[in-house]
Amino acid sequence: MFRKISAKKNRPRQKGEILGPFVLLFVFIALIAFRVPIAFALGLAAIACAAVIGEKLPVEFVAQQMVYGFKSPSLLTIPLFILAGAIMAEGGIAVRLINFANIFVGFIRGGLAMVNVVASMFFGGITGSSVADASSIGTVMIPMMVKEGYDRDYSVDVTITASTQGILVPPSHNALLFCLAAGGGVSIAKVFLGGIIPGAFLGIAVMIIAYIMAVKRGYPASRRVTLREAGRITLEAVLGLITPLIIVGGIVSGSFTPTESSAIAVVWALFLTVVVYKELKIRDLPRIFGSAIKTISVVMFLIGSAAAFGRMITIMKLPDMVMNAMLSVSHTPWVILLMINVILLSLGCVMDMAPKILVATPILLPVAKSIGMNPVHFGIMLLLNLAIGLLTPPVGSTLFVGCAIGKISMEKVVKSLWPFYIVLVIVLFLITYIPSITMFLPNLFFK
Repeated sequence: MFRKISAKKNRPRQKGEILGPFVLLFVFIALIAFRVPIAFALGLAAIACAAVIGEKLPVEFVAQQMVYGFKSPSLLTIPLFILAGAIMAEGGIAVRLINFANIFVGFIRGGLAMVNVVASMFFGGITGSSVADASSIGTVMIPMMVKEGYDRDYSVDVTITASTQGILVPPSHNALLFCLAAGGGVSIAKVFLGGIIPGAFLGIAVMIIAYIMAVKRGYPASRRVTLREAGRITLEAVLGLITPLIIVGGIVSGSFTPTESSAIAVVWALFLTVVVYKELKIRDLPRIFGSAIKTISVVMFLIGSAAAFGRMITIMKLPDMVMNAMLSVSHTPWVILLMINVILLSLGCVMDMAPKILVATPILLPVAKSIGMNPVHFGIMLLLNLAIGLLTPPVGSTLFVGCAIGKISMEKVVKSLWPFYIVLVIVLFLITYIPSITMFLPNLFFK
């Protein structure tokens, strides 16, 4: 499964090569500490590193690498999936999925919490975003749960924890970012398939802890849905539910490429929300497109800066340095994986999702591959680590969204969130040390 590794013997390093990695990381961390936007911090750190190296690597090289970062045709997939998710998030699909989830789990003790988790699983498979999930599902579920007698902090806890499923289940644009940061050598289809079982596994784990707490606190169950109601609700929800099946099924079967699937997702989202559900009006589209373009612009600029930063990481041989540092502690694979998880969880507390993927992947993926870890397995482990970071202060964006919707202080939510943190970490270590959880579907479809 995993194999032991030994430290690499490197040639003597020149003065610039020794100082370069220090400057690269120091400038980046210092700029973040001064609240400089991540994209600018990445680019400026790369420029500073190039300046230290001197004539061997002109500063113009950084600009060239930023432009090169935009050349991949697969990059078009990211903005299109972001746009499809934005349309879906505002198109009335959330309420229909909540009603659909209520058919299966609403009658259980703490039924609204169960509905929240299952609806998040469905919705995450449509938008691929934890923040969009928490925003759309939370806007409906948190007030509903509070009205039915659930504690406000518990309602927020369940909502934001369940929303992390959207990072793992396809079509996650964060998974696409990982494939990009990995240098294009990791199959998008395999990563999409690899996230399905871990995503479901995570949802079940959250439901278990939510149920235990519901029984302990005496939360009520919802009424059972009648057969006629179930039929009507299912008909309304089924078109939304088949969205991820169309996308993933088309990619895996080879019917269309990931880029084509993202374009199909946009067309399907518009048809569903404007023509079928009629929740969106044509006049709403410029606002949604404008908001999506702002997000896409930030992401694309970040990708360009990260491409330059990642190239400097490779030139400075930072992966080898990190590997040797880990090997100075232990040569045992499970210890190295533990150290990788600690690094990623720590990064989650100080950086947002996209830059974490773009920075951590080129450094840690070579280390993981050197112990025999499949890149797809590493990608899902990485995404879950960073999803947990979305729930941790001081920069947990999903945590902030949940607190704003629930009208509750972040301090109170964090104090009550510890049982869910424990569950998330348990799931993380199961996924880390049991590769078959992630690799079963990729190995089944791609032998």
